[in-house]
Amino acid sequence: MDRAQKKAIVAELDKVFADSGAVVVCRYAGLSVAEMTAFRNQMRAAGAKVKVAKNKLAKIALEGKPCEGMSKYLTGQTVLAYAEDPVTPAKIVEAFNKTNDKLVIVGGAMGETILDEAGVRALAKMPSREEVLASIVGALVGPASNLINAITAPATNIAGILKARAEEEA
Repeated sequence: MDRAQKKAIVAELDKVFADSGAVVVCRYAGLSVAEMTAFRNQMRAAGAKVKVAKNKLAKIALEGKPCEGMSKYLTGQTVLAYAEDPVTPAKIVEAFNKTNDKLVIVGGAMGETILDEAGVRALAKMPSREEVLASIVGALVGPASNLINAITAPATNIAGILKARAEEEA
């Protein structure tokens, strides 16, 4: 790999660390190509990405970043899982780890917060952005629909009473 390729990889990793909601570091020693492909496909389906890069280049990209402390996890065969949504990579890695123990969660970072393995697992248990938005929408729509039902109920009741009286007289 020549110097220009290394600079391009460092620039790409720099963007990953700057733009991602969370980055999860895993060791993948022993994973077959098929297993790694399955992992990548699961991450892609959830809107997350996977990057295998040299640890030295990743450490260079981390220099000066708020999540620079994550560099202590970059040893051995590592893979970076990341996404804009901070919960997504942790959820996918945790789910994949349950079915394949060759992918080992090492740690990660969420913004300035450095996460160890337990932190990543705790992050995986949190609701995703979509789940939080859905619960907020449900909370906002619920009272509005109750109000509409309360307003229209008397009119419905009156219409039912008038119909019943008309049927009695007929």
